[in-house]
Amino acid sequence: MSKKAIFYISFFVVLIVGFYFAITKLMPGYGEKKLPVLSYVQPFSFLDQRGDSVTQRNVEGKVYVAEYFFTTCKGICPKMNTNMKKIYEAYKDEGSFLILSHTVDPDTDSVGRLREYADSMQVKASKWLFLTGRKDSLYRAARLSYILDDPKNDNGKTEDQFIHTQFFALVDKAGRVRKIYDGLKKDEVDELSKDINRVLNEKSTGTFSNSLFTNNPN
Repeated sequence: MSKKAIFYISFFVVLIVGFYFAITKLMPGYGEKKLPVLSYVQPFSFLDQRGDSVTQRNVEGKVYVAEYFFTTCKGICPKMNTNMKKIYEAYKDEGSFLILSHTVDPDTDSVGRLREYADSMQVKASKWLFLTGRKDSLYRAARLSYILDDPKNDNGKTEDQFIHTQFFALVDKAGRVRKIYDGLKKDEVDELSKDINRVLNEKSTGTFSNSLFTNNPN
């Protein structure tokens, strides 16, 4: 083989390797496996710490993290929300991001109590919503929308039930749950933070229509 042929072959090999490096290292998200679609958020209606109604319309086109807690919790909730505060600080200036914290104890966690709790967290009410409402609606959302609790735990007597979960759900702009994270584990919270950025950069593939999502899983 001539030196000229070897030169051209070497040149094209370097060119191909360089191109591959550029698209895999310099283009965010290229080559990463997309997060799966785990479930769809069903229509909901709750009240936030300001007493304002919050429905699926308020989160349309936004990425958000959903969790369940209660203000009198002395166990896992303080650590969960300390970790969630890190997510808040990282994305508080991102216009397309929210946090939705649902109480599991609406009999205790009134709008006023949630307002006091939110104030103690020193967060913007427009970015981190603390939600209360009917217990059956809150629990239905936890199980059927966010899959943060096993639906089999519903024995038909909501007043006798109590959800206590440390998990966070990441929801995309089209209202699809993409991943569940353990809110007590630093590595999973760090992973959540990275995945939020990934999902924020995704092109939205669905919208609300007549209070229902019209998107399909990929």
